[in-house]
Amino acid sequence: MALLKVDNVTYRYKNSENAAVKEVSCEFEPGSIYAIIGPSGSGKSTLLSMLAGLDHPTEGAIYYDEKNLAEMDLDVYRREDISMIFQAFQLFPLLTVMENVCYPLELMGIETEEAKKQAVKCLERVGITEEKYKRFPSNLSGGEQQRVAIARSLASGARLILADEPTGNLDVANTGVVMEILTGLAHKDGYCVIVVTHDMEVAEAADEIYRIKDGSITKMK
Repeated sequence: MALLKVDNVTYRYKNSENAAVKEVSCEFEPGSIYAIIGPSGSGKSTLLSMLAGLDHPTEGAIYYDEKNLAEMDLDVYRREDISMIFQAFQLFPLLTVMENVCYPLELMGIETEEAKKQAVKCLERVGITEEKYKRFPSNLSGGEQQRVAIARSLASGARLILADEPTGNLDVANTGVVMEILTGLAHKDGYCVIVVTHDMEVAEAADEIYRIKDGSITKMK
């Protein structure tokens, strides 16, 4: 059963007759990793923004766990149901690695010591060792920063991971590591992972590939 379903969605910017996304339908299931590819300006980032509940379809609907996003509390949805990973990592520069991963846990009201225990499990899952827990993001490599960002996304407990160009700032070796982690989260732990990318080699690691061109979507794999 689909965790996330996009049903005939069209999105138009205000005061524009042209649609950035046109009559898009697709489904995303737990236990799989998906890639959405397309050139700059094709509509893939707009689609991702709607999946995250940041923008709303002009026509059609998006369903999470069979509930229409338009009828959900989107603050709760973004806090508890989805996690986002970005090209620029988006770690808090003045917080340590441990503090960054604890942050979403403490937002949920989890006591500091328990939050640290859960954060350690998330960091171990992505291969970040204890010696780096007290470091600030600026003292980590790009690949390490992205792995910490993934650990922070796991800490929220969300089942859906939305990754916007997660390997865009990484070299080939770290790209492979990050994609191996994301694939493992889908296949071994049952997450639904959606990766927006322009890199076809990254996309090939996914179970299914959707291509967006001029706002329209086609399934490639």
